[in-house]
Amino acid sequence: MAHGPIPISETALLLCDLQNDFIHPRGAYGRAGQAAAAIAALPARLKPLADAMRVGGGWVASTHFTLVPGKGGEPFIAEHLRQLRPFLKKGDFAPGAWGHALVDELAPSDLAVEKLGYDAFWNTRLEWVLRKAGVRRLLVAGIVTNGGVASTVRGAHVREFEVTLLEDGCAAFSDEVHRAAVEGMRPVAEVTSVAQALARLG
Repeated sequence: MAHGPIPISETALLLCDLQNDFIHPRGAYGRAGQAAAAIAALPARLKPLADAMRVGGGWVASTHFTLVPGKGGEPFIAEHLRQLRPFLKKGDFAPGAWGHALVDELAPSDLAVEKLGYDAFWNTRLEWVLRKAGVRRLLVAGIVTNGGVASTVRGAHVREFEVTLLEDGCAAFSDEVHRAAVEGMRPVAEVTSVAQALARLG
């Protein structure tokens, strides 16, 4: 997808679900032994780009997968997720908790949005805050490539944002799944690398 000359002030680096509960060894997934090297490597790879966005006057936005607590703090968990990740429990991905936060290496974000499902635009204020900030172009990174990233990229595309997928700024629990998901997004997003995105900013 070809992009016009959208300035950095109208561009956001959108970090999908790079939260402590997903990535940190003490987070929900780490405690359950659900770590993946490709996912753990993302914060360090993305940090130079996040820093460059801040210095250049762009935006850093983050989405935060959320398990909404009900009575007694017990989270509402969709049945498909409960079957897929039976280790999730009270306190995991809870709003305001340490596990819910963006990892320290990439914090803080300018715009932080809670999300309940895969697509960060579904039932959230993401589109509203991006429009208010004057953002027209998104550089999308995060996890997982075949889940929240793919759904959010398509959600952005149908809302007529200019979308660039950072191929090595995303990861899944297997390289094969990651590659297939990237190929599936080529019709709706430009695909580039973190280094190439940095070079463009320079």
